[in-house]
Amino acid sequence: MAQNVYECMFIFNANAYARNPAGVGKAVEDLVASIGGEILASRLWNEQKLAYPIKGNRKGAYWLTYFRADSAEMTKFNRGCQLNDSILRHLSIRLDPRLVEPMVAVAQGKTPAAAEEAAAEGEAKPAKPAETPAAS
Repeated sequence: MAQNVYECMFIFNANAYARNPAGVGKAVEDLVASIGGEILASRLWNEQKLAYPIKGNRKGAYWLTYFRADSAEMTKFNRGCQLNDSILRHLSIRLDPRLVEPMVAVAQGKTPAAAEEAAAEGEAKPAKPAETPAAS
């Protein structure tokens, strides 16, 4: 089967995250491991007030994860997310292979310049367009 890289944004119950921050990361690892996937980057994105209440919660902890998994196993992954009580919402998208290295580099906390370098490895950088002098 096809191995793809996915970006998944979770919204966790803020109270569950506050009680056990390490448990949130462990829950994500367990979900990805249950489908035979490999986590490339996983971290807290933000904790903030939600635009509207979800399941009675007004605050949420946003968790960003990049992982590699078999495309046939994504239905099992989505079902696991729905069954986890601390996950309020989640959204998984398949990343274009050209975007994997820079997106993962930024998620790992590297600077944008380092992310650009990671993207440029293996391919030639395009030439900058010629600048035209400003008219006075």
